Amino acid sequence: MLELLRSRYPAVLALLAQLLAVLVIALLLFASVRLAGWRPTLWQAALAQGVLAAGLGRWLGLRSWWLALNLAFVPGLLALQSRQWPAWWFFAAFLLLLLINWNSFRERVPLYLSGARTRQRLSERLAGLSADFRFVDLGCGLGGTLVQLARDYPQARLSGVETAPLVFLLAWLRCLPYSNCRVRYRSLWAEPLGDYDVVYCFLSPAPMAELWVKARREMRPGALLVSNSFEIPDVPAGEIIELNDWRDSRLLFWQL
Repeated sequence: MLELLRSRYPAVLALLAQLLAVLVIALLLFASVRLAGWRPTLWQAALAQGVLAAGLGRWLGLRSWWLALNLAFVPGLLALQSRQWPAWWFFAAFLLLLLINWNSFRERVPLYLSGARTRQRLSERLAGLSADFRFVDLGCGLGGTLVQLARDYPQARLSGVETAPLVFLLAWLRCLPYSNCRVRYRSLWAEPLGDYDVVYCFLSPAPMAELWVKARREMRPGALLVSNSFEIPDVPAGEIIELNDWRDSRLLFWQL
């Protein structure tokens, strides 16, 4: 059960860590007041809860970005409350985050953006393909990779899929000027891969094993699967391009 939650529903584990941390800190506060007569400040309690939630998240096997969220969630709420923001602001902020990160819960893919160096090296690597190669970006984000390739390869047929509503809208608008590029509101799991020469993704470690199963089932022989940074478990990449950027990115290639 824990492994299922960790791989498919990490948000549930993150919420569990938050609730357990709140419970533990509340019990400790009660004990400190009754037994020692010491009452911590609200900020001290919030910071302790954040540290404990992050520690519990690590113990539960959550990825690093969930640990950062667990650490900052309650202190962040307290910081916002102390500034006396109007009530509608909290709803607007929540709605904005939901529109940007909608697919983080269902597809286990946060918003990652391919950097300029990554896009350039990918473009250079694809130079040997036929001029009209077919390319798809699974989880295209804001469409930066598609725009780069649309400029460099005007005869290529480029597609992107995205399910975070606001991110999809921005990518769709960004790609409108390019006749060889289209972005669709579609889950990466619903996109057939059989017609593409290159399948590119910048996802997270969680879905890579499942993506490999899909790729082997659907992609045609000779097609390329390219992952930005994230490996497929127990399947060594046939080619690796080190990008030497601040986050140690790599382009990993598998030829089906």
